[in-house]
Amino acid sequence: MSFFISYLGQDPLYYFSWVLAVMFSICVHEYAHAAVALRLGDDTAAREGHLSLNPFVQMGGSSIFMLLIIGIAWGAVPVNRARLRGRVMGEALVSLAGPLANLALALVFSFLAVSVGRIGGRLGWAAPAGYFFVTASLVNGVLFVFNMLPLPMFDGWNVAGLLVPGLRRVDPRRAQGVGLLVLVLIFISPLGGLVWGLGVEVGRRLIGFWTGILA
Repeated sequence: MSFFISYLGQDPLYYFSWVLAVMFSICVHEYAHAAVALRLGDDTAAREGHLSLNPFVQMGGSSIFMLLIIGIAWGAVPVNRARLRGRVMGEALVSLAGPLANLALALVFSFLAVSVGRIGGRLGWAAPAGYFFVTASLVNGVLFVFNMLPLPMFDGWNVAGLLVPGLRRVDPRRAQGVGLLVLVLIFISPLGGLVWGLGVEVGRRLIGFWTGILA
C-alpha cells in the first residue's frame, strides 16, 4: 500500500499541484462560511480569525499533515446558529456558501487552464501552470459535489434541512454517527467512485465550456 506522499518523489508536479489546490480551496471554502455568517449576524468565526486564508487557521495542523501524507484534508469554522438572522434560512445560506465558493473556484481555474493552454509552449511556465489550473478545477468540482452530500458532516445536510424540515429535528449526535457510517460505506463502495467521478466531471465540463467560449 502506497501513501499519497509517495508522489512527492514519483510525480512532484502532481503532488504539489494537488496539495496547493486542496489547501487553497479549503481555505476559500471556510472563508466563505465565515463571511456569510458575519453578514447574517454571527461574528463567532470572524472573532476567531476565520476571515483569513491562513491554512493553519482554517484547517489546522492535523488536517495539513493528513493532506501532505494521504492527500485528504478538511476545515471547519465555528457558527452560532442562534445568532443568525432567519435562523433556518441563515444556516442553509452559511452552509451553501462553502460549496458555491468551490464551484466559483472551479469556474475560475477552468478558465485559467484553458487560457494558459492557448499560450502553448511559448512560455516555459505555461505547461506546469496549465497542469495546476486543471488540477485545481477538478479539485473544486470534487469538493463541491462532496460537500453537497446530504450527510450531517457536510454542508448539504443543512441545505437539505431547508427543503426537508424533518431533518432539523434529528438529534445532532445521532446524525453525526449515522453520517460517519454512511460516509465510510460510500468510500468502500462503488458509490464513492461515482461521487468522485461526478465531481471530476464538473471540473471537466467547465473546462469544456471555456474551451468552446474561447475557441
